[in-house]
Amino acid sequence: MKKENKKQKSSALPIGENEIREALRILGKYKSAKANLDARVIENENWFRLRHWGQLRKPSERENKHSAWLFNSIVTKHADFMDSIPECTVLPREAGDTAEASRLTDIIPVILERNNWTSVYSDAAYQKLKTGTAVYSVLWNSTADGGLGEIDIRNTDILNIFWEPGIKDIQKSRHIFCIDLADNDLLIEEYPFLEGRLGGKSAETLCYTYDNNVDTTDKSAVVDWYYKKKSGNSTLLHYCKFVEGILLYASENDPLYRDSGWYDHGMYPFVFDPLYKEEGTPVGFGFIDIMKDAQEEIDILNNEIIRNARLGARKRYFTRVEGAVNEEEFADFSRDFVHVSGSSIGEESIREIGFTPLSGVYLTVLQNKVSELKETSGNRDFTQGGTMGGVTSGTAITALQEAGNKLARDMINATYNAFAEICTLSIELMRQFYSVPRCVRILGSDGEWQYSLYDNSVLSGIPEEGQFGLDGGFHAPVFDVKVKAHKRNSFSRSAQNQDAVNFYNMGFFDPAKAAQSLACMELLDMENKEKIRSLIISNQSDYERSEAIRSMQNIPSERI
Repeated sequence: MKKENKKQKSSALPIGENEIREALRILGKYKSAKANLDARVIENENWFRLRHWGQLRKPSERENKHSAWLFNSIVTKHADFMDSIPECTVLPREAGDTAEASRLTDIIPVILERNNWTSVYSDAAYQKLKTGTAVYSVLWNSTADGGLGEIDIRNTDILNIFWEPGIKDIQKSRHIFCIDLADNDLLIEEYPFLEGRLGGKSAETLCYTYDNNVDTTDKSAVVDWYYKKKSGNSTLLHYCKFVEGILLYASENDPLYRDSGWYDHGMYPFVFDPLYKEEGTPVGFGFIDIMKDAQEEIDILNNEIIRNARLGARKRYFTRVEGAVNEEEFADFSRDFVHVSGSSIGEESIREIGFTPLSGVYLTVLQNKVSELKETSGNRDFTQGGTMGGVTSGTAITALQEAGNKLARDMINATYNAFAEICTLSIELMRQFYSVPRCVRILGSDGEWQYSLYDNSVLSGIPEEGQFGLDGGFHAPVFDVKVKAHKRNSFSRSAQNQDAVNFYNMGFFDPAKAAQSLACMELLDMENKEKIRSLIISNQSDYERSEAIRSMQNIPSERI
């Protein structure tokens, strides 16, 4: 985050004790409105961890097992997300900004890589599938890179963020609160005036059921409070940080940000990515909300069938209290002899308990419930590489898999909209904070790594020449973000390899046809396009050089 003032503010400043007290009142109101969502999120996490029987029945009532059909559907959908990690292309809105848009297209992947984007995207995919909503935060971390500062893209736990109830667009919320627990000793080290004033948990949030014991005794809830204020025709975003009602920093109290706001773009630094949207809220519901009823019925039927099978697999007997059979020896299958008393053994001494196996209709019902869960989640057999109905042709299986991926493509396209917002916020943070040049590593058109310096000298505005001696002002470039999938599965690699063979067969690498090949390459949308293009140009150059030498020496081309 930006450097925060470590001195406590006086009551004469815009943000003081009364404003913090009012913020806590609003936060309490937001928390109450979000209570049902928080309870559902925690319940869904327990379902994902196969702990739902603890919620359905008491452990003392019955020994229950749980199957992982729901879990399998979730991880399969997660694999679909990871097969299509998004990539962005920055497009200019004006022709003069083309060069800068091209540079941003190369630089944004560098920023994502520094933020370990693959891990962030993976965690968000799980959040989206389980809870129904993934939340990203796009912040400026002034302490990164030795104080130079860098964009910080991370996941935000939906349990720790609160917004105005009843709004659908998060940017329309009057306030947003984000809560995190911090160690008291670290807070006191950074803010010495907190000594002896910490210990309560006035803004504590709900938490998940962990496998280990999480001790929060020596922690305090730190609140990041974002809010918007009108300033003339513009809207400013302000930021405030406090713990247990004690102010730590407020941008309105800082002369550097009082008139401009915390971030120049004026937007909340959070991006919500819902799975299945609900009206009147920025969040949605996920696969667990849809599938847990079917999973519950599958487990109930499965437990009863297994229980019946266990009863049938083990014989049980009635014995008289005064019977003539030694029960201990009779139950020990390692004994060859069982002692009895008396001259004869009759049914009055011991009798087998009858057993009636369950009808096959119950197994059919179980299989139908499993099929229902698969159909509901779109997790059919061929999406996982299996076959059904006698389909054996590789082409037919691939066609079925492609058709079955409609749901996955729809989910991922919605995530791409969120990714475009993340890239847009990143560009705006570069526009504001990249005042000092920094080195970035980008992949050149020749396939080699190149190192260059980048700053916001173009993003922040270029002076324009005015007419009639008047000042033309500044031109700040505006960009659009186009997102595409970076396919990572084996099918896409196989298709790319086949494309290379097709290019060879069509004469793409024939230097005599280089002009036609380059024209065709301009129309293609594919990976490694620049490498192929540079290879064609290289072949063309070698061919033209050879032709020039042959012309000068008048040597037939067959001997070159």
